Amino acid sequence: MAEQQWLDEQQQRTWRAWLTMAELVPRALDTQLQRDAGMSHAAYVVLAMLSEAPDRCRRMSDLARRANQSQSRLSHTVARLEDRGWVRRERAADDGRGNLAVLTEAGWETVQKVAPGHVDAVRETMFGALTAEQTQLLGDALEAVVERLDPDRSLRVKHGSEVDDEARQAQVG
Repeated sequence: MAEQQWLDEQQQRTWRAWLTMAELVPRALDTQLQRDAGMSHAAYVVLAMLSEAPDRCRRMSDLARRANQSQSRLSHTVARLEDRGWVRRERAADDGRGNLAVLTEAGWETVQKVAPGHVDAVRETMFGALTAEQTQLLGDALEAVVERLDPDRSLRVKHGSEVDDEARQAQVG
């Protein structure tokens, strides 16, 4: 029988640090958003993803993927945002089958009001203890893991700058 291959000491230290960070960072961001805006981090992510979309609307299936929520959880999150007047649902005009989540004017105002404090919290929580070099190394390490998990880029959601880069490349090439 082959000998079990455990994580070495450095791998174990890194893995445990990542697990702890994956728990504490969202908790810190959730605390900040609850305190400053009375909303969860999950709700803020939905609002942010809608604010970045053309016409400030997205199909619910796309929004679930971008917000890293199940369809069911997203439906509950959007319902709470609807109750606050920040989001409304509409039928997709192009096929009439899909549902859209649309950021309302009140929702847009909320994002504009909350975003600066949230960005400050992200900066302090994620990068406050890191040097510029450590930030670069962390980014490189995380990108390497993502590349290993999704080499053909089929699982990743394209973000604003990536979409802009693709559009520029299509125009040039």
